[in-house]
Amino acid sequence: MAHTACIEALNDLIKINNDRIVGYEKAIDELKDGTDSDLKTLFNKMINESRKFRTDLEQKVIAYGGEVTDGTTMSGKLYRAWMDVKAVFTGGDRKTVLSNCERGEDAAQNAYKSALEDEEVMAETKTLISSQKQELLKSHNEIKALRDAA
Repeated sequence: MAHTACIEALNDLIKINNDRIVGYEKAIDELKDGTDSDLKTLFNKMINESRKFRTDLEQKVIAYGGEVTDGTTMSGKLYRAWMDVKAVFTGGDRKTVLSNCERGEDAAQNAYKSALEDEEVMAETKTLISSQKQELLKSHNEIKALRDAA
């Protein structure tokens, strides 16, 4: 199959988005009730963003005749940052939560960068990946600004 490497790269990004969903769900759980409702709103926005990205990536995988992954990167070769994020959550301190989320966002940026640099990934797919990467960068910067303000 000609698109194998491309499908693999797409599935890696699907896993990163799955990680992001799990990571932000964990972050919401870690936040104390009643406080930080702005973060809960933001994290829910990030979860919905990753769900949309995942759907778009899955459609490409299917279009290329591939099998869609349903895992996270725990077993993958890419980035384990969200797993680390989940491991290091402390008592819901706002700055710590945001710092850990930022690390997860950095990992997502790196994963998307790797996919864009992969010569096996086709140009039309890179267009989708590039636009998702730009959206993720906005989210990253939003998290970073909140962390800096915390």
